Amino acid sequence: MAQPEDERRCPRCSTQYSEGQEYCLECGERVPARPTLSTRLGTRWRRRLGWYPGDWIWPALLALVVAIVAGVVSAVWLDDDSSSASDTIVRTQVGPSTSVTTQTAPEPTITAPTTTTPQSTTTAAPPPPPTLTEWPATKSGWTIVLDSIPTTNGRAGAVAEAKQALRLGLKPVGVLDSSAFSSLHPGYYVVFFGIYDNEPEAQSHVIEAHRRSYREPYPRRITG
Repeated sequence: MAQPEDERRCPRCSTQYSEGQEYCLECGERVPARPTLSTRLGTRWRRRLGWYPGDWIWPALLALVVAIVAGVVSAVWLDDDSSSASDTIVRTQVGPSTSVTTQTAPEPTITAPTTTTPQSTTTAAPPPPPTLTEWPATKSGWTIVLDSIPTTNGRAGAVAEAKQALRLGLKPVGVLDSSAFSSLHPGYYVVFFGIYDNEPEAQSHVIEAHRRSYREPYPRRITG
């Protein structure tokens, strides 16, 4: 049975094709031997509206119909669910509860007498202030010279600087009168740090004076 001329149209460009033709002469699309459902629907569309957008319209319309049906079903289901929830709330309301209060006689309270022990406060005596060290008599050894102050300036300045060294954590610290020692140049008050038996021992402690911001400490032999 021959196909109607209107039903033999290319599914891509809607150009009519002859019976037995395998490819569209306009766009090269392979044409079906028998008209498909979309071809028949497209033919009816053209008869009614005079134009046809293409076969893509049918999947789009089907998806739209499915979306509408799903929306309607969801709306109905949500409406039923909210109605069921309202019924549940109404049905589960509990009537006013009554509570019975039982009064119990209070137990007698026995208060034991409390004794207060006076606390003695003991204030620890402050540690004694650090004192300067005198160079041992007849001691020959090594020390680290922190500063030398002319005797014409007075001994008070040298003592103040020695106490500052004590506050910085250097011990032992003292003041020598260089005129009393043959190994020192006379006429100075020498602020010293440490009493050592040899030069290497004194040299190893020079770094401690450097850490307390003394710029030029140096080891020196002290002899009577």
